[in-house]
Amino acid sequence: MNDIADRLAIRELVENWVLWRDARRWDRFRTLWHPEGRMWATWFQGTYEEFIKVSQGGFERGARIHHMLGGTTIDFAGARAIAQTKIVIYQRAPVEGALCDVSCWGRAYDFLEKRAGTWGIVLRRHIYEKDRIDPVEPGAVVKLDPDLLAQYPEGYRHLAYLQARIGYAVKRDLPGLQGPELEALYAQGESWLKGAAV
Repeated sequence: MNDIADRLAIRELVENWVLWRDARRWDRFRTLWHPEGRMWATWFQGTYEEFIKVSQGGFERGARIHHMLGGTTIDFAGARAIAQTKIVIYQRAPVEGALCDVSCWGRAYDFLEKRAGTWGIVLRRHIYEKDRIDPVEPGAVVKLDPDLLAQYPEGYRHLAYLQARIGYAVKRDLPGLQGPELEALYAQGESWLKGAAV
């Protein structure tokens, strides 16, 4: 394994995930995944092809989701790797009568494997560390339902609130800044590096 070349290839893959997903370049986006590749997010868990389909449908209905990347760290074990990348997820939608932006900070957590000389994603998860909601119009005030807000973990409760209000079923047990869900994900990553299936 050429460590530098592999690190560059994985970093490019992670960057292309964001650029091609947000630009809806689905033909290119498909090339980032292995055939059994799966995607987990607050609002979706399934194959990458299903993810493409629901993302297309969401865009047609007005969903606007974008991503920004920060640094990446990669752990290797032969032809397998775990990449963690700082990420901010942005989504804009109407919430309680006002157009709002939600920003959610966290990490993309990718299970990767090199096959026939090419790295691909087997599973993408996210770690949700903190978020906030802001009305787009200056001076607007948004009154959130505190009972609904409290149903979601602290790391993505505003993102979940917005997504629930526009009709998505949001998963409520995803990993955050700390806790058993995060430790379980780390353990799954360690098992992947040791040869286990995901």
